[in-house]
Amino acid sequence: MMDWRRFLLFSLFLGFLLNSGISMPAQEDEPHIHVIVNMVQLNVAVTDTKGNYITGLRPEDFAVSEDGIKEKIATFAEGNEPARRTGDLASEQSRPTAPGDQPSLPGKQGAQNDLSPDLGTLVAGANVFILFDTSNYMYRGFVFAQDAIAEFIRSLDTADKIAFYSYSRDLLRAASLTPDRSEVLRGVRTTVAGDDAALYNCLLLTVKDAARFTGRKVVVVFSNGPDNASMVPPEDVAELAQSTGIPIYMISTRTAQLDPISTAVFGRMAAATGGKAYFAKTWKDERDAFASIKNDLAHLYSLAYYPQANPNRGWRAINVKLTGERVKKYNIRTRNGYRPQPTRFSEPSPPASVSQTMPQ
Repeated sequence: MMDWRRFLLFSLFLGFLLNSGISMPAQEDEPHIHVIVNMVQLNVAVTDTKGNYITGLRPEDFAVSEDGIKEKIATFAEGNEPARRTGDLASEQSRPTAPGDQPSLPGKQGAQNDLSPDLGTLVAGANVFILFDTSNYMYRGFVFAQDAIAEFIRSLDTADKIAFYSYSRDLLRAASLTPDRSEVLRGVRTTVAGDDAALYNCLLLTVKDAARFTGRKVVVVFSNGPDNASMVPPEDVAELAQSTGIPIYMISTRTAQLDPISTAVFGRMAAATGGKAYFAKTWKDERDAFASIKNDLAHLYSLAYYPQANPNRGWRAINVKLTGERVKKYNIRTRNGYRPQPTRFSEPSPPASVSQTMPQ
């Protein structure tokens, strides 16, 4: 009798829930939790002993390790091609060639067919942040510098997005990241020179802005003199750029080259982040430096991986090598490490990360 009464009470209670619109949580056989896995992206330049770029390499030609732990390359791209998942590349390489089709050869124009945009495409082009010195160091040669920057903007690949910032004591975001070249050029032409130079303060803010975006991003700095107003040390800027995977290209004029401290700092910062430093004595050297950066961006390999389990929460050393005999013949330039950045769970789509669902 007691069991029957309990069954009746339970039935009445269940009917009340159904009629009142209250739903009970569904039971799952296997509970799940969300974790954030950060993707580490590398921009890698490969050159021979004469400085010529090596093209046509594939994911299997690279060996990547982090703190000595071997990593598996997840995405790959060469130059301005869109990044592709390595699994998609492997399946296309093993696909039989139909009669009459022309095979694609690594390093040739036909290689772009292997990396054409489709469902496997992750990113295309680069986000280029240009930071222009408009301090009182820039009174001489200001117009020539503007012309060199404008020419560089026009020359970039159409898939690239560009942001133009200027700095003296404060940072001016003259043009936000956009594919519209005319908008960026207007920002260049509206700049005026004056005030002290807080290069490292403003460069830190530029790197933080660039880090908010996914895909390839680089910062190109044109500086006409040393920093005389910053509170931020250049080492902090370099570490943030390394940790967020942003190469810094420094173009410095003859004035900065005569300052040995600035010369050393610019060179170390560029090398640590995988970028390059240039010291331009004339306006022609400035144009040549921008042309060299454009050429470098067009020949960089983009590698990305999801780090293996690593208890190290501090600085992690990255090592990239080529496999086989190529190790002896070619040189590699990329960032040498990073510090894991804290995850901002308040952001709906954290940059350079993916959300995975894992069984508990």
